[in-house]
Amino acid sequence: MIKSLASRVLSCRTKVCAAALLALAATAPAFAWEPTKPVEFVVPAGTGGGADQMARLIQGIVVKHKLMKEPLIVVNKSGGAGAEGFLAIKEAKGDPHKIVVTLSNLFTTPMATGVPFNWKDMTPVAMMALDQFVLWTNADEPYKSANEYIAATKAAGPSKMKMGGTGSKQEDQIITVALEKATGTKFIYVPFKGGGEVAVQLVGGHINSTVNNPIEAVAQWRAGKLRAQCVFDDQRMPYKAKVTDTQSWNDIPTCKEAGVPTAYTMLRGIFMAPGVKPDELAFYVDLLNKVKATPDWAEYMEKGAFNQTFMSGDPFKKWLTDAEATHKTLMTEAGFMAPK
Repeated sequence: MIKSLASRVLSCRTKVCAAALLALAATAPAFAWEPTKPVEFVVPAGTGGGADQMARLIQGIVVKHKLMKEPLIVVNKSGGAGAEGFLAIKEAKGDPHKIVVTLSNLFTTPMATGVPFNWKDMTPVAMMALDQFVLWTNADEPYKSANEYIAATKAAGPSKMKMGGTGSKQEDQIITVALEKATGTKFIYVPFKGGGEVAVQLVGGHINSTVNNPIEAVAQWRAGKLRAQCVFDDQRMPYKAKVTDTQSWNDIPTCKEAGVPTAYTMLRGIFMAPGVKPDELAFYVDLLNKVKATPDWAEYMEKGAFNQTFMSGDPFKKWLTDAEATHKTLMTEAGFMAPK
């Protein structure tokens, strides 16, 4: 296209002709490739969870702002703790009309199950954000800080306090094991199907604490039913608008500040099938940058108190390599690795 325009400019002798060519250049496609049929957006998890919410938000933003000519269709493939969805992308080699939203089960599922899959079996597109985890307790309990809760857990004795979480051998249980190792405590880990159920169980007093994502417990926190003790990150969440009558997300100390030296954040990223072409990858990187620039995305980031780290290209690949090594260490220490 560029070469063709250049040759025609050389043969153009009038200002009118030159203006027409400039207009043609302005309307030329920004990319050499764009989808030619509906794009399947795979969610390797069930409906209603964080990954599903993010995928459907991206879908809505793309439609609202007309960022893509072809439809973006969300498809949930949650079988095998997400393995079904990841394998579907792995097997779609060279197909640019399939993308997948990922979370940390990108690492934990193959490690825990032995399913033949690795993040390198797909093409990394972009890290959209990192999701936070908060240590929550029931607001009716007397613990005013994470340190007080840990002290009470120690005083109660081993395996007396119940930590609720989503799934087994996944992020919530990994954080629980890391918390135990950092503090010398021992919880009874109680798995549930999703973060919403986990929050309800904590409000009902059936468990003593959870490590839910902010968006999974914000309604109960706002209602004064739960207490946010600390966030598992190296710095406080930046959002300073009050969520409860007295607290913003920024008012929650890091767990390290609270005397509980544990940190963990969860990937929210987008991948493509293996073997796609550079111009196909470039299209989706540009698309996601446009999504990230919308007010809708900014509102969602603040509502869910996300860590707004965005990466693509080599920095994202390096992050993935480091995160895989970290998860392997955590999973091995916890005894969660599948037998070889």
